[in-house]
Amino acid sequence: MSLTSTERGDPSAAGPDEARVGDAGRGRPAGPVAGVPRRGLAYGGMAVLAIALMVLVPMFFGTFQVNQIGRFVCLAIVAVGIGLAWGRGGMLTMGQGAFFGIGAYVMAMHMLLSDAALRGPDALPSFMVLSGNGELPWFWEPFRSGTVTVLAIVLLPALVAGLLGFSLFKRKVKGAYFAILNQALVAAVAVLLIGQQDTLGGSNGLSGFQSFFGLSLADPLNQQFIYLLACGVLVAMVALAYWTMRSRFGELLVATRDGEERVRFLGYDPAGVKTIAYVAAAMMASVGGALFVPIVGIISPTSIGVAPSIAFVIGVAVGGRGSLFGPVLGALAVAWAESSLAQAFPSGWSYFQGLLLILVIVLLPGGVASLGQRFRRHRADSGKGSTPDPGTDPAEPAHVPAPKGTLT
Repeated sequence: MSLTSTERGDPSAAGPDEARVGDAGRGRPAGPVAGVPRRGLAYGGMAVLAIALMVLVPMFFGTFQVNQIGRFVCLAIVAVGIGLAWGRGGMLTMGQGAFFGIGAYVMAMHMLLSDAALRGPDALPSFMVLSGNGELPWFWEPFRSGTVTVLAIVLLPALVAGLLGFSLFKRKVKGAYFAILNQALVAAVAVLLIGQQDTLGGSNGLSGFQSFFGLSLADPLNQQFIYLLACGVLVAMVALAYWTMRSRFGELLVATRDGEERVRFLGYDPAGVKTIAYVAAAMMASVGGALFVPIVGIISPTSIGVAPSIAFVIGVAVGGRGSLFGPVLGALAVAWAESSLAQAFPSGWSYFQGLLLILVIVLLPGGVASLGQRFRRHRADSGKGSTPDPGTDPAEPAHVPAPKGTLT
């Protein structure tokens, strides 16, 4: 990244690319952004995604399969945030399971309290009765309210991620060190939950939900409504990510990833920029966890630990971390593969996941989303000509220029 003519105090000498930067100063880039599809393609892709998930899936699949795909959709919501933080911001967030767990456990506590309220005002969740705990823990009390629960799902992960991210980024912690600290966070959260047998179900987690905000989970129509709600949230998150990528902040985030010191030299605070992206990813993970609970019917430490956090990253890497739809499609594909292959090869799936991540990082760092660009480049190099991507400006690189073979 170099200083533009405008930044040097010579606006009249600004070229076409710099003109876009100048337009970005008013809040949104006027031209295409590297690695981001044009508006028509982006909105068309969102429409296709919505039709496929919200119309075709319920039309051609049964209730069990729809619930399974609903679980994949929740994981895809997490992947959108990882794509934003990792693909655009260069932060390898390998601890998203912690924020996924915050949203999931908050929603689970509210649902269990709502079910217990049907038996009486002082009734306790069943697992507390079985464990001999005769008093409701203090930190459960706020989640009797649905409004407080929804606010907590959004604000609690934002608070944790904001404090953690700002303290790390201010100290210029990044790369592998940031990833390791994220893994330590999620491991600590999982160990903490396992030790809370009387208050949070321990290793068994929380389950046995009967209702979701007054809707009976035994009714197939209500189950389908929750599935459609999750799909709608996923499409909304993709739209939010698209808007962020095309915004002035999105360009600043990429500039911070590629040249943090130069961004600081220009007067911006890289720590603040990275913290905002990290908080956004944490909030998306928490929302995904909150929707995961009524669809799957259980949340336990095994769903939010180190291994699930790595699985989130693998899906994003496979799909293409720098693209708009790559993280979503990668997460859906890897979740489907896990659901199918783990039953046939239960002991070999973890090794396959690790091998898949290594192969993608080494051989295809841009993920499946970069295959088209690599194919066009190969054709151009071989002298057969190339066809410009209608969704990108030929003057712009079609994909994120992340260093090959690196994790940041």
